[in-house]
Amino acid sequence: MTGELATLDALSAAAAVRSGAASAAEIAEAVLAHIAARNPSLNAFTAITGERALADARALDRRRALGEMLPPLAGAPFAVKNLFDVAGLVTLAGSKIDAERPPAAADAFIVKKLTAAGAVLVGALNMDEYAYGFTTENTHYGAAHNPHDTTHVAGGSSGGSAAVVAAGLVPVALGSDTNGSIRVPSSFCGTFGLKPTYGRLSRSGTRGFVASLDHVGPLARTVGDLAASYDAMQGANPGDPACAGRPLEASIPGLEHGANGLRIAVAGGHFAGSGVAAEAVASAAKSLGATRIVEVPEAARARAAAYVITASEGADLHLADLKSRAADFDPMTRDRFLAGALVPAVWVLRAQRFRRWYRERVMELFRDIDILLAPATPCQAPRIGQETIEIGGVTVPSRPFIGVYTQPLSFIGLPIVAAPLRRPGELPIGVQIIAAPWREADALRVARALERDGVTNAEPVLG
Repeated sequence: MTGELATLDALSAAAAVRSGAASAAEIAEAVLAHIAARNPSLNAFTAITGERALADARALDRRRALGEMLPPLAGAPFAVKNLFDVAGLVTLAGSKIDAERPPAAADAFIVKKLTAAGAVLVGALNMDEYAYGFTTENTHYGAAHNPHDTTHVAGGSSGGSAAVVAAGLVPVALGSDTNGSIRVPSSFCGTFGLKPTYGRLSRSGTRGFVASLDHVGPLARTVGDLAASYDAMQGANPGDPACAGRPLEASIPGLEHGANGLRIAVAGGHFAGSGVAAEAVASAAKSLGATRIVEVPEAARARAAAYVITASEGADLHLADLKSRAADFDPMTRDRFLAGALVPAVWVLRAQRFRRWYRERVMELFRDIDILLAPATPCQAPRIGQETIEIGGVTVPSRPFIGVYTQPLSFIGLPIVAAPLRRPGELPIGVQIIAAPWREADALRVARALERDGVTNAEPVLG
């Protein structure tokens, strides 16, 4: 029974607590024991908040004993990328430099929201330094390992988040996505991941990377858990100027409508993909009855512009430390930031002008369609330390090209669900389900349709 409690999905855990089939404390204890057994092989956690988890779980059990109505995620465990503030923990952001900062005084806004919904925080997770990477091969804290094969990367920069969800250590984890940092590890580890519309979820209480591109969102093994955690985290917040004051969108009730009535197309051109990436999209399209192919105009140029903005904004945020203590950065991160500090201002201006034009062209596509399908990554997870990958028969550097299909879409803040596909004996790979701004519910409905039809596979790797 203890093993079963440790790997419950979030909604099942909450149902068990509400019904009395299990206590929140029993679930927390089982999960903490599971983490202690599995994390050494994954290197996914940088901190485990055991005392807090047990205290929060026991408080929920007391509320139930008093006959109180429990919140929707009561007793469901979760963990967060270590760029989210957690009261009493130092917010590392994957860095050596930030380890010298004092502990956070309060939780990040969406951590508070999940806790208020009854979810129980169990720890903080490994990541690429300052979220600048696609592999979570962290010089300071070691690489996060893919639970499907620990010789392979977990993806990044939310690699720890995807690894713990895929391994069944927690049903939900929080990540951030600037150029693909939720979708890439979701693809490599075989989880669902949601990058909401830019401004939908508050980033207040997180360590920023690129303010004009940063998103935060959940990763989960089921679409129900993904939607429930997303619903719980919504809400306008003045602590994040980008967080939109829009009405809350309850996505859970619409999931069982599936893809009915939605106009779905496959992204061609830049997003055509090859090999397993193309096969994954074809499988999803076939299940959904999507035969139309549309080309996203100038997507390759959008990726280049995203690089310019990422490098320049990221470098500016860390300029003082780059000048005074460059040796304390991860060498790969430092070199990217130093290059970004040298980007001419006129390039940034042109990239931002192009961004406005590109967004208008993509919005025109959504007049005739509701959903676009595209690969999440060009390949399955590379091995740890692997320097190159192959795309369409061409060998390219792995780290910059892993985000070839995610960067042009982050660039304009679209809501996207990454859905995992896995064939027996193979590493997983993901498909992006792309919707128009503020239409997260549509993307979640399509993901649910794929899940219901058995096209996706996000079962935990129990190992």
